[in-house]
Amino acid sequence: MTSTADKATTEAVETVTLTIDSREVTVPKGTLIIRAAEQVGIDIPRFCDHPLLKPAGACRQCLVDVAAPDREGNVRPFPKPQASCTMTAMDGMVVNTQHSSESAKKAQEGVMELLLINHPLDCPVCDKGGECPLQNQAMSSGRTETRFIDVKRVFEKPLALSSEILLDRERCVLCQRCTRFSKEIAGDAFIDLQNRGAMQQIGTFNEDVLNFDGYEPIGVAAEDESGRAFSSYFSGNTVQICPVGALTSASYRFRSRPFDLVSSAGISEHDSSGAAIRTDHRRGKILRRLADNDPVVNEEWVTDKDRFAFTWQNLSDRITRPLVRGEDGELHEASWPEALAAAAKGLRTALDGDGEDATPQGAAVLPGGRVTMEDAYAYQKFARLVLRTNDVDIRTRVASDEEQDFLGSSVAGTGMGVTFTDLEKAPAVLLAGFEPEDEGGVVFLRLRKSLGRQRVFTIAPYLSRGAEKLDATLLATAPGGEGKAFAAVKGSTDAAEALKQDGAVIIVGERLAGAPGAFTQALALAKRTGAKLAWIPRRAGERGAVEAGALPALLPGGRSVTEASARDAVAQAWGADALPEQAGRSASAIIADAAAGKIDALVVGGVTPSDLSDDLTAALEATGFVLSLEVRRSEVADYADVVLPVAPPSEKSGTFVNWEGRLRGFATAIKTDAMSDHRVLDILARELGVHLGTGAVAEISQQLGSLGAATKAERPAAPKVDAAKVDAKAGSELVLASWHLLVDEGALQDGEPYLAGTGRTAVARLSRKTADAVGLKDGLVTISSGTGSLELPVVITDMIDGVVWVPAKSPGSWVAQELGVEPGARVTVKGGV
Repeated sequence: MTSTADKATTEAVETVTLTIDSREVTVPKGTLIIRAAEQVGIDIPRFCDHPLLKPAGACRQCLVDVAAPDREGNVRPFPKPQASCTMTAMDGMVVNTQHSSESAKKAQEGVMELLLINHPLDCPVCDKGGECPLQNQAMSSGRTETRFIDVKRVFEKPLALSSEILLDRERCVLCQRCTRFSKEIAGDAFIDLQNRGAMQQIGTFNEDVLNFDGYEPIGVAAEDESGRAFSSYFSGNTVQICPVGALTSASYRFRSRPFDLVSSAGISEHDSSGAAIRTDHRRGKILRRLADNDPVVNEEWVTDKDRFAFTWQNLSDRITRPLVRGEDGELHEASWPEALAAAAKGLRTALDGDGEDATPQGAAVLPGGRVTMEDAYAYQKFARLVLRTNDVDIRTRVASDEEQDFLGSSVAGTGMGVTFTDLEKAPAVLLAGFEPEDEGGVVFLRLRKSLGRQRVFTIAPYLSRGAEKLDATLLATAPGGEGKAFAAVKGSTDAAEALKQDGAVIIVGERLAGAPGAFTQALALAKRTGAKLAWIPRRAGERGAVEAGALPALLPGGRSVTEASARDAVAQAWGADALPEQAGRSASAIIADAAAGKIDALVVGGVTPSDLSDDLTAALEATGFVLSLEVRRSEVADYADVVLPVAPPSEKSGTFVNWEGRLRGFATAIKTDAMSDHRVLDILARELGVHLGTGAVAEISQQLGSLGAATKAERPAAPKVDAAKVDAKAGSELVLASWHLLVDEGALQDGEPYLAGTGRTAVARLSRKTADAVGLKDGLVTISSGTGSLELPVVITDMIDGVVWVPAKSPGSWVAQELGVEPGARVTVKGGV
C-alpha cells in the first residue's frame, strides 16, 4: 500500500515529454510551453509573460504552432497558432516555434506589426532605449518595413500615476504586467485597463474603495475615470517589468541610457530583509537602483524605498574630510593624522584623566542600527579592548534587558531557523510588534504570495492596510499588552489551533521590547504549539550587530558578558588578557548618564537624534568629548569635537545579516577614498596603542569564524519576565501606538522628493468610542505629553478603545522628537474646538 508521503512524492515528480523544434523535452506536468522551451535554450518572444505573474495571453507575441494527441492518440495540429505563455505542455505534444515554423513566424510578425502601428518611434529619447524588449523583438520577430501610413494615435503625456511613476500611454502595448503585478503581488489595484478598442489604455481609476487617506485625484477632476494616485509601496516594480518605455520613474526620466551606466550588485540598506539590488552609476554618481533576481530572498521585487531612496549618500552635506573643533569653537577641515591624533587625545583623557583630581568616567559607544556586521563588530571590539567598557549598544530605539536575553538565547548564533520559504509555505503566521508592509516590505510580499492558503493573525491595535491585504485576523491589543495577548493564545482558540499545524511561524518585531513579558510569552507560545519563532527587526544592521556582539550584555555569537567562560573564549580569540566583566548600559541609559555628566566621552556612529525619544542632544552637550563617524553632517556634528567621514554602502564592501540569519555580502559599487567604519576604528585603535585587526572584511570574517558557536553555558538564559497588563480606556488620557511607515521622513530618504510624494498622509487613528470620549468636533486632535504636542487630522478606525495611533516620523508627526515618549506611554488627547 502506498503511503501518503510516497504518493505526494510521486505526484510531485510526474513529468510529460514533448517535442519543441524537433528537440525532445521532459518537464514537470503543468509546465507552460514557453517555460519548457526556455529549459532547452529556445527563445520565444513575449511581452506579457513574466515567470512570477499568472499567465494572461494578453500580447499574443508568443504564438507558436502546436499539435497534440487526441483521444485516440493521433497527433493533430491546432487550426491556428497558440499562445505559448498560457498553454501547458502535454505528453506527446509537438511544438514548432518561429525557428521551425513559417506560420508561427508570420503570426509573430503580424502581432509585432500591430503593436508598432501606434507605437512612437522615439527610441533615442525613450528611457527604455538600449534595454527594451520591444526594440529587440522588433528586430528579431518583426517586419523590416512598415506598411502603416496613417497618423499615429497620441495621448497627453506623461500621465502622473503618482509623484514617482509616470505613464506615456502611447508607448503601452497593453501587456498588463503592471496591472497584474499591482493586483496579484502588491495587492494595490490602483491602475487598470480602461476603455475598449483602439482607445484602450492603462490608467488610474476612481472607486470608493480607493478613497485612501488624504490622496486627491491628480491632473483630472475627481469624477474623471483617471482617478486617484497610484498609492503603493511597490510601484517601482511596474517600471522595471514594463517591457516598453510606457512606465518611467520621475527621478530617472531622461537622465541616462543603460550603455552609459556601470552596474554593480548590492544589498539594500533599508530594512532587515536583505533584498538584492542592482546599482547603476555614472561618473561616481548613482542614477538608479533596480531589483536584482534572488529567488530565495526577494525574488525580483523590492520596495520603493529600496529602489529610490539612495540620494542621501551624495547630498551636499556629505563629509569628505575629517573635521576638528578648533579653539574658536568651530569645526574645521583637518588631515587624517591631525583628526586621529585629536580623537585619540580626547578618548585617552576620558579613560585616564587629564592629571587633575577629577576621576575619569570613561567612554561609551552608540553605533546605530544601520551599520554592516563588520562595522558593528569593530565598534564592540573597540569599546571592549580600547575603551575597556561594555557600554556599547546599537539599539537606539526602545529596548529592554528581556529583549537582550531573548536575542542571546534564541537568535544570535542560531543560523537560519526560519526562512522566506518557510514563511511562504507556513499554514499559519502570527505577527506581533511587526507590520510587514511598513517594516519589512519583502516579508509582506512573501506572505501575500500565500494569500488564500495561509492564515495570518496580528497582535496590534488595529488592522493596518497591509494586514488587511493579508486578510489577517486581528487580536486587538494595546501597546505594552502583547505579553498578555500571547498568553491568551492557548487551548482551543482559533489562533492556537492554527499555530499547532506543522510549519506555522510566530514573528516578533523589535517593538515588543516595550512590552514587558512579550518575548517571554512568545517563547512559551512557540513551545506549547510547536510553531517556529522568528525575530524581524526594522533596520538592516540589527541582526548582524547581534551576531557581532554590539550589545551591552552580549559578546559575539550571543555569548553573555557575565559568563566567565564566554569572556575567556572571546579574550583568547582576540589575544587579550581579559574583557570587562560588568554588563554595560543600554543606549537609553548611556544617553541619560551622559546628560547627567556621568560619561566623559561618546563615540557615535550614524545616529539621528530626532529618531530617539531620549534627549541625545542634551547628552552630547554635556559630554566632555564627542567623536562622530558620519557619512553626512548631522545634528551630532554640531556637538562633536572630532568628525571622521565614513563610506556609505555604495562605496564600501561588507555584509548585512538579514532577519533569516542569511549572510548578504556585497562588494564596492563605486570606488572612492572613503573608508568603512571598521577600518577607521582600526586605525584609531592603533593610534591608541591597540591592534584591533578590523582593517579588512576578510580579517573580521576570519575572527568571527574562529570564535565558533557559543555553548549553551556561554549564553544567557531565556527571559522570564511577567507579562504586563495594560488598562486602556476611552478618555482624555490614551495609550500611544506608533510605528514607522515605510515611506516617511527618515534620514535615509533625504533628497528624494518624488518618493516622499508617495508617502501616506499622517493621521491620528481613534475608535469611534474613543473619539467621542475626547470630544472630537472638527476632525483634528491634539496629542500631548510632558514634552510637546502634535496636531493631526483624525481617521475613525475599527480599533481597540483607549488607544491613539500616529505614524512615528511622517510629515507633521515626529513622535520621538515632539512627544519624547515611546509607544505604550500615556498621552493626553483632546479634540479640536
